[in-house]
Amino acid sequence: MLQAVPSSTELDDVVETTRRMRAAIEGVVTGRPELVRVTVAVLLAEGHLLIEDVPGVGKTTLAKALARTIDCTVGRIQFTPDLLPSDLTGVNIFRSQTHEFEFRPGPVFAHVVIGDEINRASPKTQSALLECMQEAQATVDGRTYPLPRPFLVVATQNPVEMEGTYPLPEAQRDRFMARLTVGYPSIESELDMLDLQETSDPLDTLRPVTDAAQVKALIETARRLFAAPGIKRYVVDLVTATREDQGLRLGASPRAAIQLLRAAKALAAMDGRDHVLPDDVQQLGVPVLAHRLLPSTESRLSGRNTSDIVADILDRVPLPSAAGTVRARRAIG
Repeated sequence: MLQAVPSSTELDDVVETTRRMRAAIEGVVTGRPELVRVTVAVLLAEGHLLIEDVPGVGKTTLAKALARTIDCTVGRIQFTPDLLPSDLTGVNIFRSQTHEFEFRPGPVFAHVVIGDEINRASPKTQSALLECMQEAQATVDGRTYPLPRPFLVVATQNPVEMEGTYPLPEAQRDRFMARLTVGYPSIESELDMLDLQETSDPLDTLRPVTDAAQVKALIETARRLFAAPGIKRYVVDLVTATREDQGLRLGASPRAAIQLLRAAKALAAMDGRDHVLPDDVQQLGVPVLAHRLLPSTESRLSGRNTSDIVADILDRVPLPSAAGTVRARRAIG
């Protein structure tokens, strides 16, 4: 059953709240407006975010800034090789006074969970997040505990060729809605950063601009945006193209198609539209798809990475008809 598309008032709330969030984050992470835009879109799409780059470029700062714009609970995990799964999910402690076990929840029981350098932990510990990220719940000693909503994991990782890292398994990467690369700032942005942080940390003065309840409402609004059949077919065509591309030995999963559509809806809502355009899907193609794919041996030897291959797929897969999208939207409305 189709739900009614959001009203103009609901969309105005999305636009205004996300505008304030982006402005607050950009006051800390300077010179990267598109990076911040996708970060907020992942939050509205109720996904999880993986930020990958070399140390010192602001990965953790971006994660902290996003968390501090929301008045909600925040859990912080510093991943290390000796970290255990129970350090994430929690543990049952025996109380001699009552002769009963008491559950002490771990840092995953928060609205926003910041996982710093996730690929420095062992695969066993990394896998402790799989159930949490997919089902918003954690099972400890046979008992399942629900996690709060909204629930967002923002994880940072260093490139796998750096010392002391473990590559994330395919199942773990597929749980992340998008992967972003921060990159080095421009000269002007780095000069602004020096001025801004010369005597103080701007994170210390960052104040929440919304709360968990409002974010949950914005998520529900974004999910009700209209996506025409042509848009959905375009998403499926992109995902199918990754499975058929000779430069890849592992294509995108059905989960990738679902998350690409949800992220596109969030991006459209942030722009104040009640429907998705092909441009929304295209802007998110590389961040949502590239990290889920595995290149073939020939691609690796030729120096092509999965981002390059997704960009080629976006260029060659035909766009849906804009006129058809509008007609379908009017027919529903």
